[in-house]
Amino acid sequence: MKRPKRRAVPHRRKREGKTDYKLRLRLLKSGKPRLVVRKSLSNITCHIVKYEPQGDRTIIFANSGELKKFGWKFHCGNVPSAYLTGLLCAQKAKKHKIGHAVLDIGLYASTPGNRLYSALKGALDGGLEIPHSEEILPKPERIAGKHIAGNNEKLKDMPKIFEQVKGRIVKVKEEKPKKKLQKSKSKTKKVKK
Repeated sequence: MKRPKRRAVPHRRKREGKTDYKLRLRLLKSGKPRLVVRKSLSNITCHIVKYEPQGDRTIIFANSGELKKFGWKFHCGNVPSAYLTGLLCAQKAKKHKIGHAVLDIGLYASTPGNRLYSALKGALDGGLEIPHSEEILPKPERIAGKHIAGNNEKLKDMPKIFEQVKGRIVKVKEEKPKKKLQKSKSKTKKVKK
């Protein structure tokens, strides 16, 4: 008598098409935190996530909506804003003394020069060491938004504002520790008197 084959039911997230467990296992075997980049039509998010047996723990989170605090007045889902979000995430990672990571783009298609790799380029320029190939990174003209400014007269000042916002992100994140040290020095002077 022939028995029917037993069929193993895959994990729920695999059935729903949300998780590639083979890729996830390879990323986790590296032992490094993951730079998780996700995109939507109007937003880019970058997380630094560390694996723990109880579940993944997000250490750092940066959202392209935060760029408005630095003076970004354009759409938050394009290549320049993805770069700035990656840069912002890397600056926050410095504060937590994270220097290495592995890129996790999830189930998105790996198209060279897209928004996901623009966020990677921002994280690299911010000081994170992430294994990558130079061929996948977008061109500097695209990162600065010149391709957008050339097509629309209203957005012609995008490259200039891009450089200003980039400078503010780097400057603000470097100045914050210095201000704390100055405040602590003034407190010690008051105690000595």
